[in-house]
Amino acid sequence: QVQLVESGGGLVQAGGSLRLSCTASGRTFSDLAVGWFRQGPGKEREFVAAIKWSGSSTTYADSVKGRFTISRDNAKNTVYLQMNSLKPEDTAVYYCAADATPYSPNYSTMRSKYNYWGRGTQVTVSS
Repeated sequence: QVQLVESGGGLVQAGGSLRLSCTASGRTFSDLAVGWFRQGPGKEREFVAAIKWSGSSTTYADSVKGRFTISRDNAKNTVYLQMNSLKPEDTAVYYCAADATPYSPNYSTMRSKYNYWGRGTQVTVSS
């Protein structure tokens, strides 16, 4: 079982930056693909970014491409989401999630493919 905890959220002005962290406990998740999702007020939870277990490949939603960067430090059992040039529409609760399949050659943009979820961290971007 993997427990995930997100941190790093907060209030920032438009154009600013934040770095979110997702730290695992219970077992290492260095062999698992990890994704970030977000849920804005009154909206469905949507995909933001994902990273392969090895860190060798990443993918992003079009809405964040070029502004957000996902990375991982497997030695620290942590995945990061660097968010730059933030916009008010980025306001949401951000969740990290991990796929239960070790060493998967793929990663997914679909919520249903992720088995472990954190409780989320609030990001608020003011205009």
